[in-house]
Amino acid sequence: MKGLARFIATGAYAGYVPYAPGTAGTLVALPLAWALGGLAEANLAAYWSVLGLIVAVSVWAAGVLVRELAQHDPGVIVIDEVAGYLLAVALLPTTPLVLVVAFFVFRLLDILKPPPAAQAEALPGGLGVVADDLVAGLMTNLLVRLAIFFGLPV
Repeated sequence: MKGLARFIATGAYAGYVPYAPGTAGTLVALPLAWALGGLAEANLAAYWSVLGLIVAVSVWAAGVLVRELAQHDPGVIVIDEVAGYLLAVALLPTTPLVLVVAFFVFRLLDILKPPPAAQAEALPGGLGVVADDLVAGLMTNLLVRLAIFFGLPV
């Protein structure tokens, strides 16, 4: 199970990219976001079930790797970026522009960790690894929704 947890937690090993592994992990999420957008249109219950499963598996896999590496939030763990980005684009139009804008806003918020993201990161184990990215994802989603609402070209 440790090998499976490592594969998942590192975003299919994208976390081993030597520069900006978090950005690499978020890039892994782009095709998933596009595919999930189609699922949301077809079956909203299935969409939320898949997203919830991704979050749960992310917490589990991150927790396994945190214990194995004995570090709070090792840089090789990028499944948190995947889960966070998928929340960032949840139920938004899956146009290329929206996906790209959300990508950059999410990366910025994930790096800056504005409250309450910083507080969420302090949670123990895999939950803390993933929670700050979920908060950044939720903030991103709200900001992109506001931009769309106010007619910005997103």
